[in-house]
Amino acid sequence: MRVLFIVDSIPYPILGGSALRNYNLVRRIAADHQVWLAAFAKSDEQVDAVSRMEGFCAGVEFVRTGPQSALSNLPKFAAYVLKGTPPELRFFVSGALVRKIRDLMARLRFDVIHIEQVHMGLYVNHVPRNERRRTVWGLHDIDYPKFKRIIPLEPKTARRLRLRLNNRLMRSWEPRHAAKFGRCITVSDLDRRLLMEGNPRLKVEVIPNGVDTRMFTPLAEPKGAGALIFVGNMAYRPCVDAVLYFTRQILPLIKQAVPDVELWIVGQNPSEQILKLNGDGIHVTGRVEDVRPYYGRCLASVVPLRAGGGTRLKILEALAMGRPVVSTSVGCEGLDLVDNEHILIADDPLSFARKTVGLLTDRSLREKLAGQGRQIAAARYDWSLIAKRLINIYEEIAAP
Repeated sequence: MRVLFIVDSIPYPILGGSALRNYNLVRRIAADHQVWLAAFAKSDEQVDAVSRMEGFCAGVEFVRTGPQSALSNLPKFAAYVLKGTPPELRFFVSGALVRKIRDLMARLRFDVIHIEQVHMGLYVNHVPRNERRRTVWGLHDIDYPKFKRIIPLEPKTARRLRLRLNNRLMRSWEPRHAAKFGRCITVSDLDRRLLMEGNPRLKVEVIPNGVDTRMFTPLAEPKGAGALIFVGNMAYRPCVDAVLYFTRQILPLIKQAVPDVELWIVGQNPSEQILKLNGDGIHVTGRVEDVRPYYGRCLASVVPLRAGGGTRLKILEALAMGRPVVSTSVGCEGLDLVDNEHILIADDPLSFARKTVGLLTDRSLREKLAGQGRQIAAARYDWSLIAKRLINIYEEIAAP
């Protein structure tokens, strides 16, 4: 098959969940099929990575772009609102990228046109109507409930107002726009139900997030009193809130039982607020090239998220490495994991602290969760299995 894969950025270096998903799916699909990639390049690193993507893609077309002000192009902002389209989507519409995509479609007949992520969905408008049955819209999360959760965490009034506006418009636009695609893909059954509530006639499949279980293998336990790890993009508001919530309300309770416990905060672009936490047993690393050595220093992973959407690749990576996880219900939402079997779930500071202390002090509990977590990661969430499921969908919609 020939597949055109349209994404918001060159998915390398892998610095976030979107890039991780896109890179792993494209690489595995390209092993048996011809994949052309069309994307923005948002940095010099991504431009340099084009040659890497060309190593397994049949072709890569990209448009260089940079950061944009939230208030840029106000007439376009107003036009989007009047049409009922979330105005944040305007940042991802590029005439240059449209021309490259149209040129590819004029030169080549694609069996599948896969548009990944909510904010790239408008590019389906440039696919001829008689070919849209062969289009796929991959949704990493359903945006309106995600925005609803983030709004209370946002300290800036202007940003809160924009989130409210986009949340309101996205609730109706997302399921309406999805009808233009031959098939929609969500990462969890929860997201599938949310999308179909707005439009029951949609064809929606679940292709979950995954983990490379050959790269992320079980680690030996470190020596010492024990350390905890949080991994996330520290420029993302829900991750910032999770770290502040944990360090202010949960970690002091843990220290009452385990005074020498340490916390590793691993992720790119930490704000000044997060950098100030560094010291007294807390380590803020910033961006790292490989998270595995940091997991190797820690006994358990904590995911105290109170907002966000989609599913957490960081949980799957931790499970694949045999690191037990304590998470909120929001943090592990959408993953087919059972409390006290694959993971520990707690939604208030005291419960979260008690379960974390239990992991730090009970080796048999850690070993039980580590074994069962690794087992489900390998059996259900390995990227190779997930890519095969996606290819099966491709074959269905590509059939005459």
